[in-house]
Amino acid sequence: MRAICDHYGIVYIADEVMCGFGRTGSWFAFQQHDVKPDLVVFAKGVNSGYVPLGGVILNEAISTSFNDRVYPGGLTYSGHPLACAAAVATIEAMQNERIVQNAQRIGDEVLRPGLQALADTHRIIGDVRGLGVFFALELVTDRATKEPLAPYGATSPAMNEIVAASRNEALLIFTNYNRIHVVPPCTITPGEAREGLARLDRALSVADHYYSGQ
Repeated sequence: MRAICDHYGIVYIADEVMCGFGRTGSWFAFQQHDVKPDLVVFAKGVNSGYVPLGGVILNEAISTSFNDRVYPGGLTYSGHPLACAAAVATIEAMQNERIVQNAQRIGDEVLRPGLQALADTHRIIGDVRGLGVFFALELVTDRATKEPLAPYGATSPAMNEIVAASRNEALLIFTNYNRIHVVPPCTITPGEAREGLARLDRALSVADHYYSGQ
């Protein structure tokens, strides 16, 4: 993508609203892929969501274009001091408490191996992907054909049963079509993560019979 943008003179924008500020085990997700975007947009995690705040990081080439002309933008709440103070406090806490490092450790040592173990148990898990504390499970009825457990843009009885079973386990999960997003807090402990995986294991069991592949 970076090479294509460079070739055609396209500005490469990295959307780090969901995956920035420690979520993938690094401050920004793009830092794990040996690439530098021209713009980085961020929000939410920058101040833990205490006060709405979003921002854009510019590369030098773009930022210098505004040295001699004012940037033609800005809203009523731009640079809101309370939101910015919350961001400073959040970043300092993340540094002092090594929150980013914790997210990486949880992903490497607990979530990735734990979710892969679930895939070995439940054939409806067609794919496990993610970094840090930002994972997703792709649920299928057949691993060979990758037929989704719920159609695009909709849900299914199987997914509804998994959600209900998770609720009975006191486990709050986010689903999107045939995906389960495994995105615990960056501050989660190994013990809490393992407990969550155990509850998810039991919840997934209710839909194992929907698997129709070999």
